[in-house]
Amino acid sequence: MEKEHPLSERERELLAEIQEFNKERERIRKVIGEIGGTKYSRRDTIINILFLTVILLLFISEVLTMWLPTFISIEVGILLVSIKIVWMIHAQQKYNHFVFWVLNTIEFRQNDMAMKIRSIEKKLEALTEEPQKALSKSQTALGNTPP
Repeated sequence: MEKEHPLSERERELLAEIQEFNKERERIRKVIGEIGGTKYSRRDTIINILFLTVILLLFISEVLTMWLPTFISIEVGILLVSIKIVWMIHAQQKYNHFVFWVLNTIEFRQNDMAMKIRSIEKKLEALTEEPQKALSKSQTALGNTPP
């Protein structure tokens, strides 16, 4: 039976980062869902039912009673369907704007991190070049000494 070794400081930091990432991912999923990315809101469901009910009532009343001229009921039905299409386009546009905003923020952070990494790489190169220059100077100084 093997004993579990305690986690190192680096492993604990990585686990904490993973947990924070998962929390943030769930928070983003929730926000996207509220905007319209994964499920309909209660308001959208009510509007869908309202449009469908009005169109069905117009159709049934036209067929059974003929209280409206045929062309007027067809025009009202087409108007309602057009309004519904505009509503759907608006909801999709709102969702697309949010997704664009999230992706733009991620790209900005990625570019910022890339600049920081380049800066760190330059500093590391400068730090590693200094000992090499000192070493090469000392070797050339040793090579120039008279026998």
